[in-house]
Amino acid sequence: MLAAFALPGIVVLALFFLVPVSTVLIGAFSDSGSAFGRLAVDPVFWNGLRGTLIIGTAAPLFSLAVGFCVALAISRMAHGLRTAVLIAISLPLTFSGLIVAYGFILLLGRSGFITLLLAKLGFDPAVTGGFIFSPFGLGLAYSYYLVPRVILIVLPAISNFDRNQIVAARSLGAKGGRALIDVMLPQIMPSLVAAFCLTSAVAVGAYGTALALVGTQVNILPLVLYSKVSETGTDLPAASAASLVLVAICATVVALGEVVRSARRA
Repeated sequence: MLAAFALPGIVVLALFFLVPVSTVLIGAFSDSGSAFGRLAVDPVFWNGLRGTLIIGTAAPLFSLAVGFCVALAISRMAHGLRTAVLIAISLPLTFSGLIVAYGFILLLGRSGFITLLLAKLGFDPAVTGGFIFSPFGLGLAYSYYLVPRVILIVLPAISNFDRNQIVAARSLGAKGGRALIDVMLPQIMPSLVAAFCLTSAVAVGAYGTALALVGTQVNILPLVLYSKVSETGTDLPAASAASLVLVAICATVVALGEVVRSARRA
């Protein structure tokens, strides 16, 4: 009887994950698996993999630090104000990656609003306006919709934390920062790990923002995949193989997060 309740989830998993991945897997081996060999000797692929791992680690770590601080501040707000702030924070999650990218270009591009304001202070627009099109700028754009995810995951754990423990630690001589690190962080660590793994998987697989913001100037796997199916290249087996690598990375990150969370609970 209870198994019947799992049926809708199984159907969704099969239709929107197992079937697409199986199709891509078949495509990757359509040329007897030689696509993986081409990727193995392709320096563009390895550079893209390195870029993906870097941005998939740096942007989530930055978002985790910012999101934790914001969640800590929100947890101290009154209920009504907290609700209003959470609604505002959740808005970036409703925007597509293209809208986010164009928004940053309008603000920080070479003719962007902030860039022109900085130009009046003596800053070179060619330099300040080029930042958003760099790997650091892409990481900043990613953080725009990664930080809200961190806040929504970490906030319940912080809100349910018994702050009397912090008071007790301070009464025993621990300073504010030390009490936070030694008392609060170990107890909310599962939520922090979950937030990092989720945002890392999102950053690794993000495509629309990267394509609209940096085009092919930054070498990451989603853009490598795009180059293999665009007008400049039609190596579909290699694109399928690269897709499987992306799926494997995301699955590994999420699985690692679940393992760490389970170990912490045990």
